[in-house]
Amino acid sequence: MGILCSLINLYVIALFARVILSWFPISPSSPVAGVFSFLYSITEPVLGPLRRALPRMGMFDFSPIVAVIGVRLLASLVLGC
Repeated sequence: MGILCSLINLYVIALFARVILSWFPISPSSPVAGVFSFLYSITEPVLGPLRRALPRMGMFDFSPIVAVIGVRLLASLVLGC
């Protein structure tokens, strides 16, 4: 259970990192582009469906907030993390 809790915490950190990196223009040739691409590939399977299910709120995307709350709630209920 400790390893799963650690992986969930890493996933939440990845969600936050993706949000923060999305605020900055990233050149495709920069070293950060690879990091963003990796973060995108591991977080989009959760964020994509949430983004489609949530109503639009102007230019704000609340899917990362819902994802963090959902992942933490699920981890708490199922694993006791």
